[in-house]
Amino acid sequence: MAFERIIDEIDGSILDILQYNARTTQAELAKAVGLAPSAVLERLRKLESKGIIKDYVALIDPHVVDRGMLAFVAVRTSEHGPEMPSAYELSRIPEVLEVHHVAGDDCYLLKVRARDAEHLGQILRQQIASTTSVTSTRTTIVLETVKEDPRIAIPKEMTLSDLAGAAPRSPGEGRSEP
Repeated sequence: MAFERIIDEIDGSILDILQYNARTTQAELAKAVGLAPSAVLERLRKLESKGIIKDYVALIDPHVVDRGMLAFVAVRTSEHGPEMPSAYELSRIPEVLEVHHVAGDDCYLLKVRARDAEHLGQILRQQIASTTSVTSTRTTIVLETVKEDPRIAIPKEMTLSDLAGAAPRSPGEGRSEP
């Protein structure tokens, strides 16, 4: 089986830095990874064109925009087969932040942000339960968030010798924090 490198160590460093601050300038990135700004720009364009960097976003405090209640909703549907029309319908609800197709008794797991319990109830009754083929829901309300982090640990570049039997590395091993 051929091993295709998607990102190297420099790309990994760039991704690490951008995940902590997407507003980092090309000059700052270049200094951090030891490349010229033009080389960093070229790498960024490649990472974007390959879909490795999907978007740049601002993370907003949900309490400031009156969406302090967080809930996870397990959804069962009557759908069978590869088509998932209800998943796409659920994903269009503005308060639904994530829709995951899951294994087990439930079909989907939703991450939902609402103003309060009354608002969550309205979303459940008027939008989620009324979605085509939804047969039941089970809701878990979050009392306190201990950790919520959208950043993904970028493992160091693997070489062919790593794949040939060396012990796996822990994510981020040997890498300093940006």
